[in-house]
Amino acid sequence: MTESKKAADYRHTVFLPETGFPMKAGLAQTEPRLLERWAAEGAHEKLRALRTGAPRWILHDGPPYANGDMHLGHAMNHILKDFVVRTRSMLGFDSPYIPGWDCHGLPIEWRVEELNREKGIRKGDIEPMAFRQQCRDYAAHWVNVQRAQLKRLGVWGDWDNPYLTMDFSSEATIASELMKFAESGQLYRGAKPVMWSPVEQTALAEAEVEYEEITSTQVDVAFEIMEAPNAPELVGAYVVIWTTTPWTLPVNRALAYGEDVDYSLLKLFDEQMGGLGEYLVATSLVDAFLKRIGRDGALIWQGKGSALAGAIARHPWHPLGGFFAEPRPLLPGEFVTTDAGTGLVHMAPDHGEDDFHLCKAHGIDPKFVVGPDGTYQADWPVVGGQHVYKVNDPDGPICSALREAGALLAATTDYRHSYPHSWRSKKKLIYRCTPQWFVAMDRNLSDGSTLRGRALKAIGETKWFPSQGENRIRAMVEGRPDWVLSRQRAWGVPITLFVKKGTGDYLRDRQVNERIAEAIAREGADAWWTRDPQSLLGNAYDAGDYEQVTDILDVWFDSGSTHAFVTEARLHAEQADLYLEGSDQHRGWFQSSLLESCGTRGRAPYKAVLTHGFALDERGRKMSKSLGNVIDPLKLIDDSGADVLRLWCASVDFVEDVRLGKAMLQTAIDSYRKLRNTLRYLLGALNGHAQEDSVPAAEMPELERYILSRLAALDMELRAALEVHGYNRYISALIGFVNSDLSAFFFDVRKDSLYCDGPYSSRRRAYRTVLAKLFDALNAWLAPVLVFTTEEAHEHRHGAGGSVHFGTYATIPAEWRDEALEARFDRLRELRALVTQAIEPMRREKQVGSSNEVAVRLHLPAEDAALVRSVDFAEFCIVSAVEVLEGADEPHVETWASADARCARCWRHLPDVSPESDLCARCDEVVLEHDA
Repeated sequence: MTESKKAADYRHTVFLPETGFPMKAGLAQTEPRLLERWAAEGAHEKLRALRTGAPRWILHDGPPYANGDMHLGHAMNHILKDFVVRTRSMLGFDSPYIPGWDCHGLPIEWRVEELNREKGIRKGDIEPMAFRQQCRDYAAHWVNVQRAQLKRLGVWGDWDNPYLTMDFSSEATIASELMKFAESGQLYRGAKPVMWSPVEQTALAEAEVEYEEITSTQVDVAFEIMEAPNAPELVGAYVVIWTTTPWTLPVNRALAYGEDVDYSLLKLFDEQMGGLGEYLVATSLVDAFLKRIGRDGALIWQGKGSALAGAIARHPWHPLGGFFAEPRPLLPGEFVTTDAGTGLVHMAPDHGEDDFHLCKAHGIDPKFVVGPDGTYQADWPVVGGQHVYKVNDPDGPICSALREAGALLAATTDYRHSYPHSWRSKKKLIYRCTPQWFVAMDRNLSDGSTLRGRALKAIGETKWFPSQGENRIRAMVEGRPDWVLSRQRAWGVPITLFVKKGTGDYLRDRQVNERIAEAIAREGADAWWTRDPQSLLGNAYDAGDYEQVTDILDVWFDSGSTHAFVTEARLHAEQADLYLEGSDQHRGWFQSSLLESCGTRGRAPYKAVLTHGFALDERGRKMSKSLGNVIDPLKLIDDSGADVLRLWCASVDFVEDVRLGKAMLQTAIDSYRKLRNTLRYLLGALNGHAQEDSVPAAEMPELERYILSRLAALDMELRAALEVHGYNRYISALIGFVNSDLSAFFFDVRKDSLYCDGPYSSRRRAYRTVLAKLFDALNAWLAPVLVFTTEEAHEHRHGAGGSVHFGTYATIPAEWRDEALEARFDRLRELRALVTQAIEPMRREKQVGSSNEVAVRLHLPAEDAALVRSVDFAEFCIVSAVEVLEGADEPHVETWASADARCARCWRHLPDVSPESDLCARCDEVVLEHDA
C-alpha cells in the first residue's frame, strides 16, 4: 500500500449532520425574541381561530391577589396551568385560557394603608371614595406587573383581556350573585362569634387564617355554687374552670359541664392554713389539677355531671354588682371533654362558637363588650378601656382581681398551643361576636335540600386529583359553620341590600336588584355609595324606610363568583373542566366556588379539581426573606431560561410539596441539555431529507419498525399520563425514551448508516424516515413543557411561518405497535448490554480505543443464539465481528482485539477492507458514487 493511499482523506464523503440549531441554548436571548414574535404575529389569537369548532376544554384560572411580584409558587402554579391548557390544545381541543386577578380585599387595602402611613396620611384623613380609588390604582399597577412576569414564563392566554374582580362588569355580577342568595332566602343577619382581627378591625374568612404555636397564660378559677337542686351537698363548694384566654372572663355568662363526665369534689389543704375549701373537677383530671395548684386534696363526693343540672354559680366579681351579680347557670355541653383542664368550661358567648350556641339555646345573649380594635368598653369594671391582649398576664388586672377575690387557684405562662393568626398581619385573632351577614348552610331550600347537602353531593360528583382531596374538602364542608359574608372594610363589593327599619328584614325585589346591578355595571361598586338610594329603590319604596347596608363582601365570595362571569358569561359553558390551585384552596377558592355555585345553581362550577403542593427550599423549608432562602423565579429565568424552570415543574411530583435548590436545578439543566441535543441531532440528521425520500413502514428494516413500535407504545403512555394530569410521568417517559431508546441505542446503532451509507441507500432512507417521525412526535410532545425550545426547533425544521403550538400531537398508526417485535428486540438489547459490559474493561485498560476494534464470541442458549443470528448483531453492538456458539445454559461473552484492518472512512474493522483504498466494500462503492 502506498503512502499516498494511506493518507487519503475521505471526510468530505461522510454525511455528517448539519444544522443551524445551536448546541448552546442562549435561552435568555432566544425566549424574549420568540415572545416578541408571538406578540407581533398574534400567535395566541391565531391558535384560538384554528381551534374554532373543536370540542371545548376549559381550565378556569383561580385569581391570585394583585399585590406583589411573582414568587416561585406563583410561577409554578401558572406553569402547571399552562401544561394543562397546552396539552389539551395539542390533543385537539379548543382550550382557551383567560387569566384573572383578585383585586379586592384586605391584602390590597392593608398595603395601601401602609403606603399612606408612610406618607403621613392617617386612615381618617382620606375620603372613602378616594381611598377606594387608591386601592383600584394599586391593584391595576400590580396586575400589569404580574401580567408581564407571567407572560415571560411562556404562558399563552388572553392577556389583553384578563378578568379582574374589580372590573365594573365583574362587580355587577358579584353583586347579582349575592342578591340571588338574598332572593332565595339563604342570607340572614345575625350576631355570632367570628374570627376577628383587632389589628385589621374586620372579620376574617377561615381561608385567611393561619395557625401558629404560642405560649399562653393558663388559669384555674373558682366559681362558688349557690344552688344545686340535684346535689345539695355541693352548695357552697366551688366549680373550677380552666382557660387559656383569661381575657374572656370579664364577659363570662355561664358554666358548662359534661352530663356523662365523672366529677369529684375535693377538700383542699394547706399546711399553714388548713382547709382551703371544696372544689369540683373532672375525676380523670384530679391529679393534673392538684399538680397545677400545688396542693393536696381529699375526695369527699363523686357523681355524674348530670347531677349538676339546674345548678347556679356566681362570678368571683359578684360584689361589683350589676352584670357580675347576675347568676351563672351550669349548662350541659356536648363539647365538654376531659382532654385537658378541669372538665368544666366557662362560657363567654361573645367569644366562642360553642359558648354562643349553648348560651343562645338557654336564652343568654352576648354583651358586645369588646370593640373592633380589641379594647373593652371604657366603663367595664376591672378592664375598661384596656386591650384584650394586655390583660392576660398573671400579674395583670384580671388575675389580680381574681386573686383578691380568692378565686385564682393557679396562673402560669407556660401553656404551648396552636392559635389562629391573620395570614396578612401575622397578628393574633380573637373570636368576637358582632352583627354579620351569613349564608345558612343548613336552611331548607325550595327543593328540600340544604346548601351543605348540595355541596356534599357535588363533591361526590367531582373528580379529585389526587383522590384524597375529596376526603379533605368533604370533612371541611361537613363541619363548617355558616358562611360569614360581611367585612367591615372599605375596598370591595358592597353587600347590596336594603334593610327595613324596625323589622330588620331585607328587601327582596328583583327589579330593585336589577337596577342595582345596572348601576354597578355602569359606574362600578362605588355607585352603591354615590348614587341616591331612592334612584335604586325606584318608586315602589321610600328610601327613608330602609337602612342601606355598608359592609363589603368577603373577598372569597368575589373569587367564588368568577365562574359566573368567566366560565359562563365569556366561555358559554356551564362548568369548567378543571380548577387547579394549591392544596390550601380546599378551604379557600375550591370551597367558596363550590358553595357559591351550589347555592345559586345546585351544582359545582367544576368537573374536576387538581391540587399541587408548595415550593420549598432544598432543605424542605418554607421560603422567607428572614431565612434568606427565597428563590426569585425572575432571576432564575434570566440565568437559565424559562424552559428550564418549566422542565423542573414538569419533572417533580407536584401534588406533594416540592423542593428547589442548586442540585435540583442542575438536574433540570442536565435534562434540558439532553433533550435539546436530541432535537439538535434530529435536525442535523434530517438536513436535506425530503418527503419523497421516505420509506413506508412495512418496507423498513426490523430495527426501524421496532422504534416505531416503541413510539406507538410511548404515545399510549403519554396520553394515559395526561388523562390523570400526571405531568411528571409524562416528562419522565419522554426523557427515558430519549435517553434509553434513542441516544443510547437507536442513534448509536444507526450512526454508521447515517454517516457512511450511500445517501439513497434503503437503510439510510428508512432511518431518516423514522427520524422525521421522531422529530415531529418529540417536538410536539415536548411543546407544552419546552415552549420556547420546541418553537425554535420548529423554525429550523419548517421555517419561521406557523408554530409548533398550532399543531396537535402526531397521529401514531395503531399498526405500528408490534409487541412480539418489541419483545425480541428488548431481549437483543439485554444481550447487547452484556457485550458492552464485557468490552468496558478493554477500554478502561486502553487495550482498544472503541468498540469497533473488538471481536466478540457469544456463548448462548439455543433460543438466544437463534435470535442473535436473525440480525446483524455486530452492527447492533458496534463491534468488528460476532461469533455465536450455541448450547450454553447462561449467556457468556468473550472479547479480543480484532485482527481485521480498519476502514479509513467508516473506521470499522472488517475483513473486506481493500489494501489499495483502505476502504471496506461498502465505503468503496459510496466513494466511487460520490466522486462520480
